[in-house]
Amino acid sequence: MFQKILIANRGETALRVIRACREMGIATVVAYSDADRDSLPVHIADEAVCIGPAPASKSYLNVPNIISAAYITGAEAIHPGIGFLAEDTYFAEICEKYGITFIGPGPDVIHAMGDKTNAKAEMRKAGLPVIPGRDTPVRNVADALEVAESIGYPVVLKAAGGGGGRGIRFVGDEEEMAVAIPVAQAEAQASFGNPRLYVEKYISPARHIEVQILRDGDGNAVQLGERDCTIQRRYQKLIEESPSPVLDAAHRSAIGEAALQGVAAVDYTSAGTVEFLVDSDLNYYFMEINCRLQVEHTVSESITGIDLVQEQIRIAAGESLAFGQDDIAFRGHAIECRITSEDPEHDFRPESGEVTNFLAPGGPGIRIDSHLYSGYTIPPHYDSLIAKVIAWASGRTEAIERMLRALDECVIDGVKTNTDFHCKILRAQSFRKGSFDANLLNIG
Repeated sequence: MFQKILIANRGETALRVIRACREMGIATVVAYSDADRDSLPVHIADEAVCIGPAPASKSYLNVPNIISAAYITGAEAIHPGIGFLAEDTYFAEICEKYGITFIGPGPDVIHAMGDKTNAKAEMRKAGLPVIPGRDTPVRNVADALEVAESIGYPVVLKAAGGGGGRGIRFVGDEEEMAVAIPVAQAEAQASFGNPRLYVEKYISPARHIEVQILRDGDGNAVQLGERDCTIQRRYQKLIEESPSPVLDAAHRSAIGEAALQGVAAVDYTSAGTVEFLVDSDLNYYFMEINCRLQVEHTVSESITGIDLVQEQIRIAAGESLAFGQDDIAFRGHAIECRITSEDPEHDFRPESGEVTNFLAPGGPGIRIDSHLYSGYTIPPHYDSLIAKVIAWASGRTEAIERMLRALDECVIDGVKTNTDFHCKILRAQSFRKGSFDANLLNIG
């Protein structure tokens, strides 16, 4: 097992990894930017190394500085956390080259699954159902029109190198396609350094359902149930829950087996997530594999009792899973709300500034993952996620009521947050009945 791990991330993600390491007796080093000098992870890690100024390009994405920080502190492994370099093939390769363990899948798998067209082709070969479309990128408008005509409008343009809900455009007809292609290519190049696009059939109504997996280096694998991530705003997840309120036992089993089949086909090793789109008839279609820890991993931990970060670390250290599928007991219902420093009354404008007062909710079944403290200043340079509130109860209705109680208790003064917005969603009849789809939030 590792003696020391460097965490190349920030905020609640870094804090989550520190806590997992501390319980395992592993020393931690946090790599931080100037803007995060007074952050909670920096205060509680065993060591902290500044890796550059505030802009992520000069700090959290600065590979030479991160590798140097690992060498200087004697860290044997790097946990990339969520975002930043977590799915960066080059970073995983550099770690491998310099004898530092990258806590995640190998660079070949990250590269293969990072290109969505290649991932679709691999999963089709593995026998998974894939959203209708072509598994190769479109070259130009004429090419895209040909694909769209074969599968029928409306369609979706997606960036081949995309992720995190970015690089998506809906196209309703030929006229829209002619305008959308050059714009989408420019967006894809700017966001991902890759202008390639592919075309898929637009499926609606639909649910966004993902399956959490663990797979070790010996090929032992388990799935830890599905998470329903349908509630999104501008393709960014807001609320996640497990189990999904729409799946019955047969479909739940089938989609779990499909996820295991998919990761086995590409020899995936680590924690990961296989994402599916599910239509109104409960037909499921592969979308992508996320080669990292997900923000909403807490939901799966709540219903299984398995610490996913610790399992990630054990697998990276070469250990085999200590349990099999039959050992996993699914218990109760869990919901996560992502609390962001945004102003819902002004088009969710990001907020930064001092948190003058922070009071975390508590009580039975409540977990909060947050790096906030009273007096902490939220920097303007990074993602607006500031806390995750997770509610667990024996049933879905009880979990919703528990979450509402927790959100009512949560105090974050000094900046605007989306807490009240979450409450509105949780009280909506379509949400309470579980009858919502991806169109519930008509906000862009």
